[in-house]
Amino acid sequence: MAKAFFRLQKLLRRTQFLLFFLTAAYLMAGSLLLLQRTHLVIQQGSRGTSANQALLVPDGMAGAGIADPRTLHNPRPSPRLLVGMDAMQEPALDQWHSPRWLVSRNLELRQLRRRWFHRFISDQEPMQTAGFRAMKLTAEHKGTYMGCFSDDSRERTLKGAVFYDLRKMTVSHCQEACAERAYSYAGLAYGAECYCGNKLPAAASKPEECNSECKGEKGSVCGGVNRLSVYRVEELQAGARRWRNVIYRGCFRAPENLTDTFPASLIQPNLTVEMCSEFCSKKEFPLAVIRGRECYCGYPTGRFSLRDGADGLLCSRTHNTSSAAEGKYCLVYQTPVQDTRCTDRKFLTTKSKVFVALSSFPGAGNTWARHLIEHATGYYTGSYYFDGALYNKGFKGEKDHWRSRRTICVKTHESGKTEIEMFDSAILLIRNPYKSLMAEFNRKYAGHLGYATDRNWKSKEWPDFVNSYASWWASHVLDWLKYGKRLLIVHYEDLKQSLIPKLKEMVEFLNVTVTEDRLLCVENNRDGNFKRSGAKQKDFEPFTQEMKDLINRYILTVDEALRGRNFTGLPREYLPR
Repeated sequence: MAKAFFRLQKLLRRTQFLLFFLTAAYLMAGSLLLLQRTHLVIQQGSRGTSANQALLVPDGMAGAGIADPRTLHNPRPSPRLLVGMDAMQEPALDQWHSPRWLVSRNLELRQLRRRWFHRFISDQEPMQTAGFRAMKLTAEHKGTYMGCFSDDSRERTLKGAVFYDLRKMTVSHCQEACAERAYSYAGLAYGAECYCGNKLPAAASKPEECNSECKGEKGSVCGGVNRLSVYRVEELQAGARRWRNVIYRGCFRAPENLTDTFPASLIQPNLTVEMCSEFCSKKEFPLAVIRGRECYCGYPTGRFSLRDGADGLLCSRTHNTSSAAEGKYCLVYQTPVQDTRCTDRKFLTTKSKVFVALSSFPGAGNTWARHLIEHATGYYTGSYYFDGALYNKGFKGEKDHWRSRRTICVKTHESGKTEIEMFDSAILLIRNPYKSLMAEFNRKYAGHLGYATDRNWKSKEWPDFVNSYASWWASHVLDWLKYGKRLLIVHYEDLKQSLIPKLKEMVEFLNVTVTEDRLLCVENNRDGNFKRSGAKQKDFEPFTQEMKDLINRYILTVDEALRGRNFTGLPREYLPR
């Protein structure tokens, strides 16, 4: 036994020595190869390769190869030849074999390769801006650059659609988004924000004040702090139908004095929806109101709140009447112009004294509630987590530390005594567990805006998901009822059905005063950027009877607990199927 162990030990020692020898040989071979190549480069440099001996470059690579270092300071396109070694600032002959020169030479080549890569990818042309390093406007930009303009968050100069992408914003992306919605101008600010409109801003600024680099496109300018880089947008397709993003809002009773209610109007024989919406869009209003031959433009206000719709037949009679003034009802359309009365948001100027949670089970509409709260109060909401997708779309509180107290409230899905007692008060958002489970399953497999596939629903993950998450839905509510210090219970379905009254309750709970017009603006922008789109699931029942029995027991338990705390019980539609 001892002999066998000794032989094994001897074999292992030989193996270790063999591995060490092979590793050393490999490193020596690599070193010799590197020295040989370096010697070759040095010999070529000492001979002084002339410019007419340089190698030809393919057409697509012109000006993009190893270039003269001077092009770093003078970025003009280089000749369609690789510059010879004599064109590069050569050191003295006694420095050719210096290791220090070799290191600096390698660094120089790496810098040139990086510059070549970015130049070849974006095919950029130079644009000098004083006080800021040179940036380029890419050749891919189809629009005409109009200049740098000032911008006020309270009164936007481009009042159309607004987009955020704090990670991938490019000039082309902004231009295409505005062109698809038939806008004339696209403006970029803060390197990540895109604004669309039909009127060129009046207040021009110095070119150097637009100095923010685009988040998704190095070397391109995307405005600055309260500054817009504005482009005139070209149509994506010749003859494309304009104003195609007009949404029918319904038939409503006309206010007594339309001229006082709406700031702009037009009387036109044979008036069409397209004519009215085009007129209102050019005037930068989100609503186009039609009564007979009359077209009115404006915002939802206390006089005309769009809350009480009428039968569409009443508008049909009004539209076909010979005397438009006799009509008591009007047709209302949403133009592509965004209502910007509630889009300005900021962090709290002083730390909040009351630490408020916006708590919900996943899939209960927390993101939508945050959108409503931010636009109603004008303050960002925070998050216990960090969701890059939400941050990139404009929820800037995602990146702020959740305990900073600089946000109006903090999103959380947590439950348990310790996590709950950290907050002074909470808005507890509750949604039908059947809907919540499906929404969270969609998010898990298709993100915030997509839908899970039929394959996902029919897999074994779905039953396992229901068994684990259904109990979480119940325990989440029960824990907050037990440990929460001060609660406002909001049912998702009630918020969706009675947006303004419920939003008022939430805003008052947060101790913020808002105007009626701001709330109407929120209602006009109620969906935000996180409404699911695309191919929705066909009508099918993903819940088996066994799943229903399980969920129904949890519904009854939560309903009883709510009533036991003198809260309103769950809505009727939650009750067992």
